[in-house]
Amino acid sequence: MPPRSYPTARQKRLGAELRKLRERAGMSGTEAAAFLGGERAQISHIESARYGVSAERVRRLAAHYSATDKHLIAALAVMAEERTKGWWEDYRGILSPGFLDVAELEHHAKRIQAIEMLHVPGVFQTEGYARELIRSGVAELPATELSARVEHRMRRREIFDRPAPTPFEAFIHEAALRMRYCAVDTMTEQLEFLIEVSHWPSVTIRIIPFDAQVTGSVHSMMYAGATIPALDTVQIDSAFDSGFLDAEAQLSRYRELLNSVESISLSVEESRKSIHRIAKEM
Repeated sequence: MPPRSYPTARQKRLGAELRKLRERAGMSGTEAAAFLGGERAQISHIESARYGVSAERVRRLAAHYSATDKHLIAALAVMAEERTKGWWEDYRGILSPGFLDVAELEHHAKRIQAIEMLHVPGVFQTEGYARELIRSGVAELPATELSARVEHRMRRREIFDRPAPTPFEAFIHEAALRMRYCAVDTMTEQLEFLIEVSHWPSVTIRIIPFDAQVTGSVHSMMYAGATIPALDTVQIDSAFDSGFLDAEAQLSRYRELLNSVESISLSVEESRKSIHRIAKEM
């Protein structure tokens, strides 16, 4: 099998977790490769996700590393077995890998929590709102890429169309609902759609009101829960790039941040009333 040119964030995570297991065992890459009957480069390629790895090999390596967390090993084996390409791969070579990684993260998440301070969460944006938001960026995009970004954003809602929709809890600051990225009719349509979304079975929308006292460290983020907490991921978004965090200390800080935001947010029903009121004021 030829090496991967562009491993996904999920494939990289699998490799990184295997590296952690090896390092905890105090074993060098050369020693691990010898166990597999190969050279050190083989382990290096597996841990960097340039080479795929089978579920059986994951279990063999875990046993060789004397790993005892059976839930982690089982979850890594499942990740190794994933071979089907997701719909986001249709955009490979069209959009930058970061867009694909976010869609992949959402697709595999068992639950999602998000904080949005400046705009409506991407997965809940209407086509008109998304187009104007993306168009308002610093750099002017070619029409084809603009259309591809909007289409990709709309397709991210597939997580709500399957038999077991992904639980999604969004904490949205009131400022995000009042920011004028687009014409009034487009913004009103977006707010009305957000009210509709709040009634979806797996979706919870909570508004952070202007008069709530927020911590200075609060910012937009997405927390994607995995099958086990050790494989949770935080996605940090900015105007120019995004990144993933997965160290336990980082995950713990973001869980605390989510708890603090939850404590100052309006209830679900009060949030709906707030969105409706803001839409009427447009």
